[in-house]
Amino acid sequence: MLSNVLIDWPARYRQLALQTCYPELQRFYQAGIASGEQTLGETEFVAMDFETTGLDSAGDEIVSIGLVPFTWQRIYCRQARHWLVQPKRNLAEQSIVIHGITHSEVEDAPDLMSVLAPLLEALEKRVVVVHYHAIERPFLANSLFRRINEGIEFALIDTMAVERQALLARRGFIGRLLGEKIGSLRLADCRTRYNLPPYGVHNAMTDALATAELLQAQLRYHYRCDTPLNQLWM
Repeated sequence: MLSNVLIDWPARYRQLALQTCYPELQRFYQAGIASGEQTLGETEFVAMDFETTGLDSAGDEIVSIGLVPFTWQRIYCRQARHWLVQPKRNLAEQSIVIHGITHSEVEDAPDLMSVLAPLLEALEKRVVVVHYHAIERPFLANSLFRRINEGIEFALIDTMAVERQALLARRGFIGRLLGEKIGSLRLADCRTRYNLPPYGVHNAMTDALATAELLQAQLRYHYRCDTPLNQLWM
């Protein structure tokens, strides 16, 4: 199990549906989420990746969103979505160097609220998959809070956490005793361990696809299709 705190996500969604005042969020929560006892082989996932103005979700903003839905067996590229959104703060030069999105590209882009309805519709009933949970969930929550005074919560699986657990298990007792390092947890390096092809980095759509492929590989290597979902989500 990847988290010491086992959240009953279906119950949490029902609770949040009663608390929210925002129609799109209410619809999202009312759609519900799979039971924690549902198997990984039965689960619908959606990989999500953001490019942002920086790394501080309390002040930085989302500039692009990539979504790729998938299951244990298939990736649905035709259903993938990508949006550029206009941040409420200027792009920092260092962030432009990383993701390549320029001021002119976001100048006429819509605000996040303009794409919220299709974004939440794409997430409905699916377990979100990200590589490093400290980015997408807090960024979306804080971005919404700045706009509507409400955040968002959702069930997710973190491929970085999955990989860390797999590497710790492979290291074994002696390795732990000797303090051996487990290796890089960067998305590209994790993919290399499963012989997945290299992709360009820091593009929300490409990184979402890379994350979807990585989880498929991790599940096949380390889990069974009848493993309960609540062993991985957080």
